[in-house]
Amino acid sequence: MSVEFGIFSVGDVTPARSNPATEHSRLMDIVAIAGKAEEVGFEVFAIGEHHNPPFVPSSPTTILGYIAGQTSTLKLSTSTTLITTNDPVKIAEDYAMLQHLSGGRLDLMLGRGNTAEVYPWFGKDLRDGIALAIENYALLHRLWREEAVDWEGRFRTPLRGFTSTPRPLDDSPPFVWHGSIRSPEIAEQAAFYGDGFFANNLFMHMSHFERLVNFYRERFEHYGHGPADTAIVGAGGQAFVRARSQDAIAEYRPHYANMGIYENIGSLEQAMDATALAVGSPQQIIDKYLTMREYYGSYQRQLFLVDGGGIPIEIVLEQLELLGSEVLPVLRREWDSANKVRR
Repeated sequence: MSVEFGIFSVGDVTPARSNPATEHSRLMDIVAIAGKAEEVGFEVFAIGEHHNPPFVPSSPTTILGYIAGQTSTLKLSTSTTLITTNDPVKIAEDYAMLQHLSGGRLDLMLGRGNTAEVYPWFGKDLRDGIALAIENYALLHRLWREEAVDWEGRFRTPLRGFTSTPRPLDDSPPFVWHGSIRSPEIAEQAAFYGDGFFANNLFMHMSHFERLVNFYRERFEHYGHGPADTAIVGAGGQAFVRARSQDAIAEYRPHYANMGIYENIGSLEQAMDATALAVGSPQQIIDKYLTMREYYGSYQRQLFLVDGGGIPIEIVLEQLELLGSEVLPVLRREWDSANKVRR
C-alpha cells in the first residue's frame, strides 16, 4: 500500500513580529493551506479540535465542510476529534453529514486531547478520560453500523431504538484513526476494532512512539485483523525547508521559540536530534523521513505540521511548494520501492 502524505494543523494563533494573526485571518489561512496542499500534491489535510486560546479550530466539521467545497481530491481528516468531551451521537451525525457533503473524502482521528481544563467546560471529569474514550467510541462504532441502537452506559443518558442521521454514505462508516501521545489503552482500542493508530510523533523522542506503535501492531494481530506488519499506522511530523540548511535553521529558530510543545526538549538542535522535527535542505528532510520506517515499519499515512509557531502564511505556502516539488516525489518513489521489495 502506498503511503498517503498530508498536512495537519493545530490552528494556533501565535503572535508574529509583523502582520500578527487574528482569529479570522488564521481561519482563512488554514483554508488557504488546505487548498495549496491539494494543488502541490498532498493527499490529506487534517485539522485539530481545540476550545482554548491560542487555538482557533473549535469546530473541525465547519472548517472541513468549507474546505470540501473548495477542493476536489483532498481527503479531509481531523487531528483530533475529542471523543471524550463530545457526545458520540453528535459526532456520528456531524461526520456522517460531512462524509456526504465531501463525496466520501473524509476520515477522522479520535483522541482525548491535551488540555485538562476542557473536561469541566463540557461537564466531564479529567479522571474519566480513558473510560470516556472507550465507552464513547463503543457507542459511536455502533451508531454508524446499526440503524436502531439500544444503549446504556456510564456517561450519557440511555438510548432506545435510536437512529443517527444521516446514515453513513453508501452504508460505509468513515475510517477512524485513534491518536495517542502516551496511552497504551488507546492503542489497544484501535487494535481491538481493527482501526488505524496514529502516533503524534512530535515533541517526544521517536523511540517513545515506536513502543506505542509496536504494541498496537501486536494487539492488531492478537485480535485477528491480520499480521502485525499489516496494521494501519500513521505518524505526524514537522518540517521547515530551504535550499540551504543554514538558511532554514536561521529562519526557523524564532518560530521554534514560539512552539511551546518542545519546551521539555531543549534547543532547536536538540529537538531536531531527538524528535521528528526536520529543519534543513530538501535532501535532509527526505533523509530524516525515510528513517521513520526504522521506527514504525511500513506505515500508511505521514502528516506534516508546517504552520505552527506563528510562521506567516506567505512562508507556509512557500514551504508547501518546496515540499510538494522537491520532497514528496522522492519520498513517494523511495517508499513505493521499499514496499515492492517487501512484497
